[in-house]
Amino acid sequence: MKCFQVPFLLILLNSTFVFTLSWSSETSQHDLDFAKQYLHQFYDSSDGLKTSSDDNLRENIIKMQKFFGILVTGELNSETLEIMKKPRCGFHDGLQYNHFPGRIKWSHKNLTYRITNYSPDIKPKQVVTAIKAAFKVWSDVTPLKFTSISNSEADLLISFTPREHGDGYPFDGPDGILAHAFPPGPRLGGDIHFDEAETWSMDSKGYNLFLVAAHEIGHALGMAHSQDVGALMFPTYSYSTIQEFRLPYDDVVGIQALYGSSNNPDQKRHPKTPEKCDPTLSFDAVSTLRGEIMFFKDRFVWRVVPQMPGAILMRITSVWPNLPINIDASYENFFEGTTLFFKGDQYWAVNGYSILPGYPKTIDSLGFPPTVKKIDAAVQIRQVGKTFFFVGNKCWSYNNATKEMDQGYPKLIENEWHGIGNQVDAAFEQNGFINFFSGYTMFCYDYYNQRVNNIEYANSAVCK
Repeated sequence: MKCFQVPFLLILLNSTFVFTLSWSSETSQHDLDFAKQYLHQFYDSSDGLKTSSDDNLRENIIKMQKFFGILVTGELNSETLEIMKKPRCGFHDGLQYNHFPGRIKWSHKNLTYRITNYSPDIKPKQVVTAIKAAFKVWSDVTPLKFTSISNSEADLLISFTPREHGDGYPFDGPDGILAHAFPPGPRLGGDIHFDEAETWSMDSKGYNLFLVAAHEIGHALGMAHSQDVGALMFPTYSYSTIQEFRLPYDDVVGIQALYGSSNNPDQKRHPKTPEKCDPTLSFDAVSTLRGEIMFFKDRFVWRVVPQMPGAILMRITSVWPNLPINIDASYENFFEGTTLFFKGDQYWAVNGYSILPGYPKTIDSLGFPPTVKKIDAAVQIRQVGKTFFFVGNKCWSYNNATKEMDQGYPKLIENEWHGIGNQVDAAFEQNGFINFFSGYTMFCYDYYNQRVNNIEYANSAVCK
């Protein structure tokens, strides 16, 4: 065994998302101890010494805040602790951008792999399918070729292993460390181990084998972690189906820096993570949620929390694993304590961060005729008990008391909401004002005086 060869560990920290942190004498010491352990594991210098001085703690907090792109304070505040408690990969975050120092990589491009055993959770054929698809993610954008072999020694050995499995990095049972991989090299180099105690699946139940495998294969090829929240190599686990998954642009740039581009023209779209201060930024949907404002774009959501100084970018599936991405509209239903999400002719109701049973439902249950195939935007004005839906150049008024559409609708947007144009992409209400988004423009509309008070770039809501 090569003692210097440290695996990448994909872990799920044993906690749920904490959106409002409560400080008390009972929890603050626990949080401090947790933070020290976290920072030592992911941000201490590689001298092997565990220190706990205030200066060392502050230095590591600053490193972490810089890595995740949040406000650098050097303080263990609620925003920093919230990120610490997210699901994440368990390897050190201090490596060079996307690569091991020195850019360790394989010297040959025809690599072999062998699956030495299988998970009892899914059929062997499904394991083979997931692993093959995970390798294809990387071979599609590089000259690398991966061949599965059933005997002899392969470059990459793949196995499902118990807690102690002989490499010096034992697993810790369900919902802890998910998997680990070793960087390119002889013997253990390139090997990938999955914790057999986890529940592996081909969908959103338990942990999706394809996604974890694709992440770990990236490590086995020489990729480290990316600071891009949308990247496959970002430290956190986030669900996506095999059919929907596209290797993000950030990962393509990273792997091609090591091995070059594919010999075949790459026709696939490699999504870039949106920039919150891009003046051409537009939103798919905007909604309030228990005091927060959520801005949706593609597969991402920016959370604007009153207690936090900046918008937090997350993947939608990190918050709601079973919601679709690229949603069309969303609004908070204050009368029922839910938030609704629309995509196509379906909608979901969420209580906090849990999807309610019985959903999705079709939008005709709200009173829309069959001619309406999707909702562009929605906003509820709780003071008058109305929810307004925007479809094309028309708007609909829904009475929350009677649970029916108001008579006389739909009406033209430009006649009902003077000054905002005839197309609405997203909207939310705050303090009697409605913020309408159309393209990269935001209109601040005074509902009671029926006029536009201000016009800004759409990104002004998150670019602070």
